[in-house]
Formats: sequence, structure tokens, C-alpha cells
Amino acid sequence: MSRPEPRDVRRFIDALGGSLRGLYSTGRPVHLSRAPGRLDVMGGIADYSGSLVLEGTLSEATVCGAQLRDDRAVCVRNLNAAAEGMIPDVQVPLETLAPGTGYDPYVEVRGRFKADEKRRWAAYVAGVFTVLMAEGEVHRFERGATISLISDVPLGAGVSSSAALEVAAMMALRAAYGLEIPGMRLAALCQMVENRVVGAPCGIMDQVTSALGEQDSLLALRCQPHTLEGTVALPPDVRVVGLDTRVKHSVGGSRYADTRIGAFIGERIIAQAMRDRGDEKATGGYLANIRPEDYVSQWRDLLPPSMKGSVFLARYAKTNDPVTRVDPGTMYMVRSRTEHPIYENARVEQFRSHFLRAANGDMHDTHSEMTKAGRLMYGSNWSYRSRCGMGSRETEFVVRLVRKLGPEQGFYGAKITGGGSGGTVAILCRRDTDQAVDWLAAEYEEWTGRRPTLFLRSGPGAFEFGARTVSL
Repeated sequence: MSRPEPRDVRRFIDALGGSLRGLYSTGRPVHLSRAPGRLDVMGGIADYSGSLVLEGTLSEATVCGAQLRDDRAVCVRNLNAAAEGMIPDVQVPLETLAPGTGYDPYVEVRGRFKADEKRRWAAYVAGVFTVLMAEGEVHRFERGATISLISDVPLGAGVSSSAALEVAAMMALRAAYGLEIPGMRLAALCQMVENRVVGAPCGIMDQVTSALGEQDSLLALRCQPHTLEGTVALPPDVRVVGLDTRVKHSVGGSRYADTRIGAFIGERIIAQAMRDRGDEKATGGYLANIRPEDYVSQWRDLLPPSMKGSVFLARYAKTNDPVTRVDPGTMYMVRSRTEHPIYENARVEQFRSHFLRAANGDMHDTHSEMTKAGRLMYGSNWSYRSRCGMGSRETEFVVRLVRKLGPEQGFYGAKITGGGSGGTVAILCRRDTDQAVDWLAAEYEEWTGRRPTLFLRSGPGAFEFGARTVSL
């Protein structure tokens, strides 16, 4: 039995005769795509260190419509932009989106978008053209496109509104231009849009989840750099709920970047020590490949608690991170930032094993395994806060409330998600907990004065949804 068309798609189609009337030319197809936000259940910011991550798709998504033009203009309308204080209509000549020929072919395009804060959102969409040309998917675009977007994935909530925007735009243009780009390649190209055009140092898990995630499952992705390990089914009476604290977060912020750089400094120090001992393969470039017991016995004492960027650069020249640069004047926390991905990868592996065992057991086994899985979520949340130096009082308040409810009331665990200091809390709980989830939201609102957004359902990934063609 086929699923009904999502409400946001029906809303977009209705807008073609309303708020989008006149934007598109009649008699030509509009190619429609849909890409969901993602809920980081386990793994989170350890993705850039090669960890296994488990990610869910949300019912909230970005819908994009693209139509080819006769000229060489890229015209983009964002129906959400005005509400965020941004300019909703952006027009860019294709010539200005062409990549350069120097060491960094993206530098000129990136600079153009950064120069205009109110139009900067368009980099996530128009930057798709730059990446497709720079990475050899398209030699030259002969025709421009008219693109519009509408989204109910909240900005700054830690549920990857940016990846949903990039994937939706890439999928719509893939259909409009008749490009053959497989799922993992498309996700990698979308990451390049964010890393190279927008300039935000995100890992790849958000784009892979939005593109290739499946409804009512957790996508298992080993970020080395992006190896899919199938999906993990939730037990029938278990769900993962997201509670958006309405505290904005950003992977472009300095706390995330400094945490990431600290981890890469630690990897470089350990890798060099491994090579000095004759191990040429070293870490393979990923901290997640180090077992916690080996880290404690062999490598922990090599790492300084902190190190100034200039000292590191003088000794090691650079890290192997392609999207961040060590600032000579910054003091980086090294040992704690290095430890988080090493221990987090081990937690995610154990978390998955509890779900696999629950799938083969009875209800008593499910309760026991989910209780153990929940403890790992609490451990992840502690490490995020204490080792990475991130988190917020608001997210901690929600985690404490969930812990207070406990497994006997159907609440197994909770953790902050995403790569910023606010955002959404992922909650592992039974399906029959609607009343208690509403209580959580009410308690949070009373304490903060902000009504949280709840993410209660899953939705299809972009490839699972596919593409639609609408005739005007």
C-alpha cells in the first residue's frame, strides 16, 4: 500500500497557484523534490572523526521546485526567508557561479555570498551549480533555472535544515537537468556545497541521512568517509522523539570549529607517534579507529590538555582536516576533544547491538535492551558537554526531566543533537508516551518561557521520496 503524498508537497503544489503564481513559465514542467531534516540519535559530531552514527529522518522537510529557463540566470525564491529577516528573492547570473581555476576554485563564489548577509542563504541553493561544475558533473550549464523552496525544518534547531536545503535543491536540479548522480555521490556533493561554498565545516552524516535515510528506521553510517551499514529497525513499541529547545545553534560557530580542530590536532599527534613506532597505517586518519582501551594504555599521556595553535603548527605543520585551519593565536583543548570521538564510536557500536538484540527478543528483553541503550545516550550527552565543552542549560534541563521520568514511565534516554550549543534533544521512549511528552514540553515552556517544537514522526529520505513532475 502506497503512502499518501506528504502534506508539505500538497502545500507546495497549492502554492503554485497562489504565492508562487507567475514565478514559473506555463507549459513547462516543474521538477519537485523533498528532503527531510534529520534527528541525530547517536554519533553526532564524532562523524568528522570517522565514527559510526545512527540517524533518523523527520517528517519535517524542505520541498523544492526547479524549472529550466531560456536565459542563463539562476532565480531562487525562498518562501521562508522573509520570516527570518532575509531577502526572499535572489537572482544570480550563471557566469558568477562558475568555479575559479586556482588552488581553491570556490573562493570567489564563497566570497560573493558571504558579502551579503541577507542573501547568504542562497549559497546553499545556487552553490549547487558551482559544485556540479567544479567537481566535473557538468562541464557548463547552457540554461539557467527558476527555483523555489518551502520548508518546515526549523533553522538552528540541530536537525540539519541546511542539509535538507542542499539535498532538496540538488535533487530538483538533478531531475531538471537529467543528471545521473547516485545517492552517496549526491550527498558528498551537497556536503561540498556547505563546506566549500557556504564555508561551514560540517561532516557528511546530515546530507547522507537527508538523501538516503528511510522512514521509521535509523540509518547506520560509518563516516570513513561515508560507508553505509544498512538500517536499524526500531522495536514496534519504541520511538525516538525530538524536542527543539528553540535555542539556536550553528556548526559555523567558533565553539564547534574549535572542538573539531582540537580533535584533529589530537589525531595528528597520535598518528605521528604511531608512525614513529613503525605503524605506517596509523589511525587511517580517523580517531574512531582507536579502541578506548588502547587509547588509555598507549596514547592518552601523549596528549596535552591544551595546546596553542602556533605551537602545534611549529611541530606538526597542519592537521588532515580539509575544511578547518588551525589559528596560531587560539588555545585549543586537545585531550578532551580527542577523547570524545574515541569513546563515542564505542558507545554507538554498543547502542546498535542493544537494538539488534531487542529485535530478536520479547517485550521484557526490549525493555531491558532499551534501558541499556538509553544509558549510552546519557553517556554521550555527558561527553558532549564535558569533553567537547558544548551544550546549553536548556538542553540539560530537558535531559534531566527525561531521566527523572525514567524507564518505568517509558523514557529510556536522551541526548543533545547536532553540532552547536543549543538545538534539539533526542529522546528514546515508548510509543505510548504522548501525554508525558506533552508534559515535558509544558515543563520546559514554564521554565524558559519558550514553547518547544516537537518532532514526533519520521519521514522518507529524498531518494525514497523520489522526484515529481508538475505541469503548469
